Amino acid sequence: MTRPLRIGVQIQPQHADYAQIRDAVRRAEDLGVDVIFNWDHFFPLSGDPDGKHFECWTMLGAWAEQTSRVEIGALVTCNSYRNPELLADMARTVDHISGGRLILGIGAGWFEKDYAQFGYEFGTPGTRIADLAQALPRIKARLAAGNPAPTRDIPVLIGGGGEKKTLRVVAEHADAWHSFGDLDTLTRKSAILDEHGAAVGRDTATLVERSVAVSTAPEDVAAPLVEAGVTLFTVGVSGPDYDLSLVERWTRWRDAQS
Repeated sequence: MTRPLRIGVQIQPQHADYAQIRDAVRRAEDLGVDVIFNWDHFFPLSGDPDGKHFECWTMLGAWAEQTSRVEIGALVTCNSYRNPELLADMARTVDHISGGRLILGIGAGWFEKDYAQFGYEFGTPGTRIADLAQALPRIKARLAAGNPAPTRDIPVLIGGGGEKKTLRVVAEHADAWHSFGDLDTLTRKSAILDEHGAAVGRDTATLVERSVAVSTAPEDVAAPLVEAGVTLFTVGVSGPDYDLSLVERWTRWRDAQS
């Protein structure tokens, strides 16, 4: 399978009024990005820790109505914050609102402040990954049982890099894998992912898209990442201004490749 190169932007829902977020989404779609992500947290991850912030999935419902072309999703949803069946039904609903443009990004969770302030049990990395592994079959079963059914097989993107457990979950369930780390880390863990794929009987090299966050110009980093198999490149931008100049450089690079 030859995948197209795709550009995403993560509109981080922090330090901004919602009108500024909505405008950033409009500008991003007009620039020609392929995917617009937010994130699933309850407090800012940078800047003033008690600054302005908005919730993930209600926002995705609004984006589903606002946009017409781009895929949308969370990079990534925290599995701990919602019952798996409820999350599946939320995803099914946003899938229909958007006309089949939702990516179900999901991960095990890590930001302890979210857990403490909203009353979730933080547990350990091991228990959170185990919970994710148990949740994904439940999510898929509930999606299959929904009436009406989703408009398509909603693609599942899993973020995380634990070599023994997380990448095994990716191999079993994901359509895309979001890697955290540098090129060497991505290359090594991508190979480990394919080993897990062989163990569970999935050709992950073909079936699982590789995704990374990028923060510098494409001429600086794109070529070796493409060589390593990455096809989805996402630039993160924060409020209140949501500067999309780097995003524009990446969309121009993408277009030049074809």
